[in-house]
Amino acid sequence: MKFPNWLWKRERAAGKTGRPLPISRGGVEFEGESKTAIETGRTRLLLGGLVFVLAFGVIGVRLVGVTVIDPEQRVRPAARAAKPFEVRMERADIVDRNGLILATSLPTVSLFANPKKVSDPKGAAAGIHRVLPELAEAEVLDKLTSDKSFVYLKRNLTPGQHYEINRLGQPGLNFESSERRVYPQGPLVAHVVGLSDLDNKGIAGIEKTFDENLRQQAEPLRLSIDLRVQETLRSELANAMFKSSAIGATGMVMDVLTGELLAMVSLPDFDPNLPATHLPEAMFNRATLGSYEMGSTFKLFTAAGALDAGVANMGSTYDARAPIKISRFEIKDYHPMNKFLSIEEIIVHSSNIGAARMALDLGTAGQKAFLSRLGMLKPVALELPELGAPQVPQVWREINTMTISYGHGLSVTPVHLASGVSALVNGGARVPVTLLKRGEDESIEVERVLSPKTSEAMRKLMRAVVESGTGSKADSNGYDVGGKTGTAEKLSVHGGYAKKALLSSFVGVFPIERPRYVVLAMIDEPKGTKETFGYATGGWVAAPVVSKVVGRIGPLLGVAPSFEPGAGLPGRQASWSTGVRKVASN
Repeated sequence: MKFPNWLWKRERAAGKTGRPLPISRGGVEFEGESKTAIETGRTRLLLGGLVFVLAFGVIGVRLVGVTVIDPEQRVRPAARAAKPFEVRMERADIVDRNGLILATSLPTVSLFANPKKVSDPKGAAAGIHRVLPELAEAEVLDKLTSDKSFVYLKRNLTPGQHYEINRLGQPGLNFESSERRVYPQGPLVAHVVGLSDLDNKGIAGIEKTFDENLRQQAEPLRLSIDLRVQETLRSELANAMFKSSAIGATGMVMDVLTGELLAMVSLPDFDPNLPATHLPEAMFNRATLGSYEMGSTFKLFTAAGALDAGVANMGSTYDARAPIKISRFEIKDYHPMNKFLSIEEIIVHSSNIGAARMALDLGTAGQKAFLSRLGMLKPVALELPELGAPQVPQVWREINTMTISYGHGLSVTPVHLASGVSALVNGGARVPVTLLKRGEDESIEVERVLSPKTSEAMRKLMRAVVESGTGSKADSNGYDVGGKTGTAEKLSVHGGYAKKALLSSFVGVFPIERPRYVVLAMIDEPKGTKETFGYATGGWVAAPVVSKVVGRIGPLLGVAPSFEPGAGLPGRQASWSTGVRKVASN
């Protein structure tokens, strides 16, 4: 914009004389007002510029400090402690023993409506169906035209769905802040962790047992499960199940000193993230809820009971030359030896006849008392709601004593078996089984059930089974494994036993010279294959699973191979005092 000529002339004149001249226009004079206005503007611009320079200077210094001088501590301890943006979830996380997440909660929103405030139900229903095609438009319209004042339309919307529904701009549609339970490991630990329902309430597994605790605490619930061991066991069981065309499988890895379950698998399993796909057989936890006749693995308890009661010793022999006939029943051996057998031979060759005669020496009362001390006659106290009870004879006769000696006539869960074998090899104490991680110096109430001398003898017997008996396929390169095979005919729905429906198992312990872990594998109704020469027994289908699992988890758990000096875990040992066991370092 150009200055008027009259103003330009007056300003030039003022500059020549060194003083401002009055400016006149329309009879009104403005003495120096233009210059004052210019000076005021310049001052304001200068002050504004200084403010911007200072502000950007502070920001620049801060950026340099954060990104260059102190890049690793971008959030100061005080700021971290305050956690101004932390979202408090309704349920705490569940993690494995190493802190890996098994269950967590994510913030989400749910869509609901007040039909009385929806002005255009048809338009709203069409828009909702467009964003959420899984919702039938007709069903949404029915809800939006109902006489209710509150109806749920969709829970757990994604952020994108939330945004698109909001864009519809339909009155009467509202959002409710909620959270969704997520299981990052999918089916891997499904039967242990369990799941929660749409209302975020635990309905199975650890989620149900610790429902209130998970709602009240902020810190994660730490389990004894080791995901590395869990994945190893599950993959090997699944592979064996597939190869043998079995209908199911189960297994576990247990620390014999602490009672902690490092792995527990039941197949088939389910994905807790997809509740609509759950089948009843997949939801069934074979490891803790299923109760089975365990077959020849029970011969370990028969031998331990007889040795500990003093009715037999390692030099005792039993007549196994002919089957035992009692009433209309006949007890015979799968591979008859037709001679007197020592206790070691009875266990190594899995003689039913020898086990039955040994049980008769122990007596019905003695057998029942010993199995009771091992916890075989009542449910296991484990932190799961899905627990099966043993099926015990109503009247414990002599025939029951004989059949129970080799694993028929008494049904227990697989966790019963693992717990009982742990007591046989850990020095003679029954340690409470747990799915929660124990502290390093935690004291545990235990019950002595047999002498250390008997425990030592059982370790030798179990090693002999693998070295020269039915469990040879359980041996693992670098690790001395001991254990026992088991092959039981399942009860038929029509009564009696189904000859071709087998429950084949192997319970192993390693390292057997200084036991630390029990590994149990059970295959339900396996079929013989070309690889197994048509056999589907525990020695052919379950023992190889234990061998592979031991070979894979040994290095993970820090167990030194047997060919290395100081094999096993010499830094950890069991110390016994007044019924309290502590795991201590040397």
